[in-house]
Amino acid sequence: MPDSTFDPTRRTLLGVAAATFMLSVSRVGFAAGSQIVALRVWPSSLYTRITLEAGSAIQYKQFTLANPNRLVIDLQGVQLNGVLKDIGSQISAADPYIKTARAGQFDPDTVRLVLELKADVTPQAFTMVPVAEYQHRLVVDLYPAGGKQDDPLLALLQDYNKGKLEQPAPQIKPKRKDSNRPIIVMLDPGHGGIDSGAVGLQGNREKDVVLSIGKQLKRLIDAESNMQAYMTREEDVFIPLGVRVAKARKLNADLFVSIHADAAPNRAARGSSVFALSEKGATSAFAKALAQTENNSDLVGGIKIGSKDKYLAHTLLDLTQTATINDSLKLGKTVLGQLGGLNKLHKNAVEQAGFAVLKAPDIPSILVETAFISNPDEEQRLISAEFQQQMANAIFSGVKRYFASGAALAARV
Repeated sequence: MPDSTFDPTRRTLLGVAAATFMLSVSRVGFAAGSQIVALRVWPSSLYTRITLEAGSAIQYKQFTLANPNRLVIDLQGVQLNGVLKDIGSQISAADPYIKTARAGQFDPDTVRLVLELKADVTPQAFTMVPVAEYQHRLVVDLYPAGGKQDDPLLALLQDYNKGKLEQPAPQIKPKRKDSNRPIIVMLDPGHGGIDSGAVGLQGNREKDVVLSIGKQLKRLIDAESNMQAYMTREEDVFIPLGVRVAKARKLNADLFVSIHADAAPNRAARGSSVFALSEKGATSAFAKALAQTENNSDLVGGIKIGSKDKYLAHTLLDLTQTATINDSLKLGKTVLGQLGGLNKLHKNAVEQAGFAVLKAPDIPSILVETAFISNPDEEQRLISAEFQQQMANAIFSGVKRYFASGAALAARV
């Protein structure tokens, strides 16, 4: 029987959809054809993303011009409207890649977008079919040209979008021998960018809350002489699930902790939960539905069709992964025990399901649902700096207890 506290359509059932709270968004009523109904710009230090939304598939061409550097996007079968005219106001002065933007009716059947650039970029454009509350979308990502060598995460993103993300072979984890080698913990604040995650009644977004908790947790870990933390994202940016896992493996992380804030149509639902990967299916309908929703983040955030890395699509559940899941359950139990001292537990045991973000075969990985952002009381706690610090402390204590029990570390190559 399905768990009454969870609904996989939570993003639309929460009333105020994520699009209402998006940075730089314009929207008009839907129309036939390729009428552009929404335009969004998401700047970040890694890349700037532009999305155009329409009632039908968007036909386009793009090219670059020099002196000054410009990216030109021709939208075919489109008429100029208020959304497109407003593109200039969508550009932030802090955007690392776009200086100005404008739109005009190039010919009776084509609208031309011109982006004047601050730096050399490598544009990557792709279309997406409707999903959740979004209609047909054209996504244009602007990556810094030549930046691949400078930023490991950027390199992974670019390889991922080209369908070339490589995964190293699984490693067997020996028991800790080198006390001088720091413990590497990868922290994964869920969602980001266009994917706001769950939204509370007061408009607070999951992606913001978990990023704050992640930063607090990173400070605690980095303050330890024998530990070091990295984050899959340190700002409001969309990172595909496969890239999150790949970054952890590239850095030979010893642990992977994904941080979330759940939601349910039953606003009385409350409490903290911890989840691990399952080999054979979910331990409950609640865990199964939650995994399906979290795994849909790539569809909401937007990834190039066919760009999913083969590793996530065909996870090797071998003896290495079985041992890793057992370690994940041990880690989850210690973290859950600490959470119980801070907040009511939604489930008293670590649950399991097929979470894509937990599928590294050689890194113990857990997903922490800190609280229900759909519960009015827990929403207020989640936006409290005090509760965020307490949540970070609880997760940190659980991680320390896990390693104090003699947990294995990743083999270094």
